[in-house]
Amino acid sequence: MAEPGTPDLTSEGDSDDLPTEAIEEEEEEELDPFRDDDPALYGLRNINSLASWTVSTHKPTCGIPALLSPTSNTFWQSDGPQPHTLTIHFFKLVHIAKLRILLDFRKDESYTPTRMQFLAGTGHHDLCEFGGWEGAQPVGWVDVPLEGTGKDGGWGLRAFLVQVRVLENHQNGKDTHVRGVQIFARDERLALARRQGESDESEEMSEEERMQDEDSPGKKVGGRGRSLFDLKGLGGLDEPEWMKDPVLR
Repeated sequence: MAEPGTPDLTSEGDSDDLPTEAIEEEEEEELDPFRDDDPALYGLRNINSLASWTVSTHKPTCGIPALLSPTSNTFWQSDGPQPHTLTIHFFKLVHIAKLRILLDFRKDESYTPTRMQFLAGTGHHDLCEFGGWEGAQPVGWVDVPLEGTGKDGGWGLRAFLVQVRVLENHQNGKDTHVRGVQIFARDERLALARRQGESDESEEMSEEERMQDEDSPGKKVGGRGRSLFDLKGLGGLDEPEWMKDPVLR
């Protein structure tokens, strides 16, 4: 037992340390914004590398490289009057299927954007607003609305240049923090490969089921006790070479 005035090192608080740390680690894993298995990105391809990126102002070491780094620990921090602008200029016309921005109120507080404006065009001379966003205390990816931006009011934005304007921050903060921006286009090759993979898995399962049925005694089809191989002339299966009797030569 500890003497009066001496801290008791065997207090119950020690037993709570590990569970708390474990919970924090689990939360960090769950909130990893750059994981590769995000189901929302199936069939999409990141096209960040197809553009040149510029910002209106930035603090030292908090510019475009920090913004595009695949970690939520770095960010773009502005260093000037509002609005703060991020301009993304593609070298060819692109069809944008998804645009999202990473914000974290828990870390940035008054630096967190609460109102943004989105514009697009072929260049700086013909920028048109296509959407806006307002929110309080955002944490995680914010999807930029693209409804009605496509042909005949469809989905998808076609543009050479996209601009993000931060108009307001939490509690009227002056400068802003943005921890990531990702732009995606539809990749039919990825979607086709995914569908092909699912088809191959289905075919493999069907082949295994067929082999199990053939190995089962008395498994017949056709109403007359004939197997699938006996129905060759009626659209049945050809007997594979490896199942035939061996030939001595």
